[in-house]
Amino acid sequence: MKDLFRGKLVHIMAEEPEARAKVEALWQRDSEFVRLADSVPISMESEKKLKDRFNKQDENGFKPERYSFAVRTLDADTHIGFFDIGVDLIHSEAWVGIGIGEREFWGKGYGTDMMKLCLQYAFTELNVHRVSLGLHAFNERALRSYEKAGFRLEGRTRQDLMREGTRSDSLWMGILREEWMQMQMGDKR
Repeated sequence: MKDLFRGKLVHIMAEEPEARAKVEALWQRDSEFVRLADSVPISMESEKKLKDRFNKQDENGFKPERYSFAVRTLDADTHIGFFDIGVDLIHSEAWVGIGIGEREFWGKGYGTDMMKLCLQYAFTELNVHRVSLGLHAFNERALRSYEKAGFRLEGRTRQDLMREGTRSDSLWMGILREEWMQMQMGDKR
């Protein structure tokens, strides 16, 4: 069996609310990161407010439809990002989102490794049939990374996002369990 929490470049773990709030408050100061990660207007939260929100999530206890992980590098154990999985238990589908808040790790394969771990967790531990995600069409680095992980483009919502006076499309991608399993035949960690 493969290690569910360890990839080639990164490992995943739970992060204490204090540590998570500290790093995410820093990442919020990078407007490019925030704009790539979400389509809502940028707003910032203080470290205290983030910590309170994370503590409240922890107090609400385990929810079988939501999984969140901190992502750290294998070599220096640096906290570089996160991934979240939301599961639709009725349809056996998961929606995923990942983010790398530390710019020096952009474009170096960490995102692809994160997504591979995310998919491994979703398909082997959560036993879903498909995994879906959405991204902005202008985020070409993410698109390439998701394609490397096995996602296929399934749809496009035209001009639904406005950034700096320019309209952009949203892209919708997915991967099925069978497609992921075929990819695993060639990827022996």
